[in-house]
Amino acid sequence: MVLQSSLKKCLQLSCILRTPKAGFGSTTSGGLIIQSISNDVYQNLAVEDWIHDHMNLENRQVLFLWRNSPAVVIGRHQNPWQECNLRLLRQKNIRLARRRSGGGTVYHDLGNINLTFFTTRKKYERMGNLKLVVKALKALRPQLDVHVTDRYDILLDRQYKISGTAAKLGRTAAYHHCTLLCNADKFVLSSVLKSPYKGLKSNATPSVPASVKNLFEEDPSLTCEMLLDAIAEEYAMQHQIDHRITLINPADETVLPGINNKTKELQTWEWVYGKTPKFSVNTCFNMVYKDSVLDVKVDMDVKHGRIEVCNIDLPEQWLPPALCSELVKSLTGSKFCPNETTTLATTLLRVCPQDDELHSRWNLLCENMIMLM
Repeated sequence: MVLQSSLKKCLQLSCILRTPKAGFGSTTSGGLIIQSISNDVYQNLAVEDWIHDHMNLENRQVLFLWRNSPAVVIGRHQNPWQECNLRLLRQKNIRLARRRSGGGTVYHDLGNINLTFFTTRKKYERMGNLKLVVKALKALRPQLDVHVTDRYDILLDRQYKISGTAAKLGRTAAYHHCTLLCNADKFVLSSVLKSPYKGLKSNATPSVPASVKNLFEEDPSLTCEMLLDAIAEEYAMQHQIDHRITLINPADETVLPGINNKTKELQTWEWVYGKTPKFSVNTCFNMVYKDSVLDVKVDMDVKHGRIEVCNIDLPEQWLPPALCSELVKSLTGSKFCPNETTTLATTLLRVCPQDDELHSRWNLLCENMIMLM
């Protein structure tokens, strides 16, 4: 494959994106293969949105290739507290993103390939895309035992999931995207995709757990670059287009007008967390203080990522009732978010009596509340 990233090619790409009859190939049913030069998950998801919203796909199909630095990506209708370990994500500086398609939660890093197939809604064919990927893998390494399941997953050795799939079907345009595990960090993957939060009740779409394996484990000679090239080669062959990948910069407004606003929107708290379907938290935790263990019961309803109803059941006399009531009042309407709760707790602490033991008890309660988030 020939990689092209010059300004001339960017301008040509801009023309192609906006002009349905322009193209690289000579056929009327032309195709285009694009690869992002960015590893930023928000930028790459924004490119998907941009192509879906702006590109005329009537006479053209597009394959978008992209890889991300460590990130967890949840589906459009999922609950991040239910799907992953948010505390661990923050500790490891792993980004959390919500895509606009459905499906389950996936872990991305540079050992994971992302493929997005764009067509008109009428030509949308998820199984055909996955069979294309399998054919490319078999062409590269004939000995690989890979096949597509009825659930639109790709399995290795009949039991290990190497690809998950999701889609967005618009009024006229559609895209299907899937992952491909080459050499991802499986330890991090399994750690971050394990929710530690207890007592959550939600109607959000849950992910289906599966055993996974890297293609690298099956054949250490395989690299992401080889896999990308093989898939692009097969795509070019099936769509009778030139064997070339066009590099694209997801921050380039000259090629993708308005792209940066899409990227910013995908990073907002209101999108990542606020789009979570309504859920409740009904849990108990133990607080060890000096020589005693106290049971605390917490009930919360969370809507649009904000605490709608909050009740904290504390042992009598452990905190002044007025102070506990003020905490409940402050939490109601606030974001279900450790940073916001920390700020609220610190503000309230400043106005409570200057009593060291009271402050210790208050801090212990607030630390445990934050652990719920």
